[in-house]
Amino acid sequence: MKALAAVAVAPGKVEFQAVRVPEPGADDVAIRVTHSWISNGTEGSFVRGERSAGDTPRSENDPLPFPHIPGYQKVGVVEQIGSKIRDLAVGETVFATVSRVEEMFYDHGGHVSPAVTHRSQVWKLPTNIEPVAFSGLVLAQVGYNTAMRPTVQQNDKVVVIGDGLVGHWTAQTLQSRGAKVTLVGRHHARLNKFTLREGDMLVNEKLQDVTQIAGGWAPGGVQAVCDTVGTVELLENLIPLIRRNGHISSAGFYGPNGRLDIQKLRDRELTLQAPSGWTTPRMDATLQMIARGELQTLPLITHRFPASRAGEAFDLILSRPTPVLGVVLEWDA
Repeated sequence: MKALAAVAVAPGKVEFQAVRVPEPGADDVAIRVTHSWISNGTEGSFVRGERSAGDTPRSENDPLPFPHIPGYQKVGVVEQIGSKIRDLAVGETVFATVSRVEEMFYDHGGHVSPAVTHRSQVWKLPTNIEPVAFSGLVLAQVGYNTAMRPTVQQNDKVVVIGDGLVGHWTAQTLQSRGAKVTLVGRHHARLNKFTLREGDMLVNEKLQDVTQIAGGWAPGGVQAVCDTVGTVELLENLIPLIRRNGHISSAGFYGPNGRLDIQKLRDRELTLQAPSGWTTPRMDATLQMIARGELQTLPLITHRFPASRAGEAFDLILSRPTPVLGVVLEWDA
């Protein structure tokens, strides 16, 4: 079956192309995509050729993973359902993760329409909310997952490293749990998209000493540090601020250099959590938080491109000539 897709054809190069996808099977849903949300960190890393799979760094001996269709999150309208599916109907608006593709390095991809997707990777969406609000659901779930791992009580203080999308959704989820949050980043424009509540704080690590400021903010220690970027040096600098039986929740990508001295955690019996991927219960919970307004997604969209200009969208993410956060491809444009 013919489809259109954003295809990574070489390191740093994405083109909008005609591709082939399999005919839907009995357990598949065919979706006409309306919006797909780019995961800047993960997809940028794949497009640069830095990963071989998931959270696995590519070694020098691994083949370059091209061509492939990056991505894993989009929304659209059901156009066809498999014979075994009874709980979806043509015309319903849904979210989908990875979809099946052919003749690519990987047999799955994200930015493709129509998207032939297994029923287990499709979620019905509320009808009273703009569907694009859910188009980054997997990445929002990463933030949810990162924030739910530490044991957090009302008014506990938590430092979140990273002003990217996962950092924002981690911080928002922690707020919903009653925590006080310091969000650390390097970009004023991105930091300022975080809505502060009483006791919260923003720190620009390019201009401020994160350890000193966080120590003054939490003289009794922080309950957790959530790293959404992959910065071992800053993480280690913050370890002395974590109180006994506290937590590190690490969702960043460290490449081949993600080495943390476990002995440094033992003195105060700290727990290291390493959240990854997505599960149905976490996706369900994240979808409901977006529906209730506890997770904000639309304010984090800074750029929208017609899908036919996917190459420009990825150039923006890879080169970052201007501040960029949420980048969405519009397939009906």
